[in-house]
Amino acid sequence: MFIHDLSPAAGSTHVDKRKGRGHATGNGKTAGRGHKGQKARSGGGTRIGFEGGQMPLARRIPKRGFNNIFAKPLEALNVDVLNKFEDGAVVDAQALLDAGILSKCKYGVKFLGNGELTKNLTVKAAAFSETAKQKIEAAGGKAEVV
Repeated sequence: MFIHDLSPAAGSTHVDKRKGRGHATGNGKTAGRGHKGQKARSGGGTRIGFEGGQMPLARRIPKRGFNNIFAKPLEALNVDVLNKFEDGAVVDAQALLDAGILSKCKYGVKFLGNGELTKNLTVKAAAFSETAKQKIEAAGGKAEVV
């Protein structure tokens, strides 16, 4: 095999359509744009979200409050899921993923105070609610913010 023998896999490449290059091409004259009208013009067409003059959906829907587009959403877990771990274990995001409690953890975990905790654990997470922290410490464990 030589370098000049190499070629792309069959069907992986195609020849681009050459618009407006005569009748024989099948894309001559109007070049696939039809006859006249807004979309036939150069620069023609409408902006994204335009609905022909009707009030657009983005403006019809009521908006309230503030939506932070830079927010990093944490995975929320209740303290009762920690009972799955052995006494004295160190629980972090990776341990939760390995145990199958979480399927993904992009930005970190926040523990909430729902349920009861019976194990003495060192829990490392991005955030804790006040009740979650109290329950972990009441069980003899430690809540560490990472």
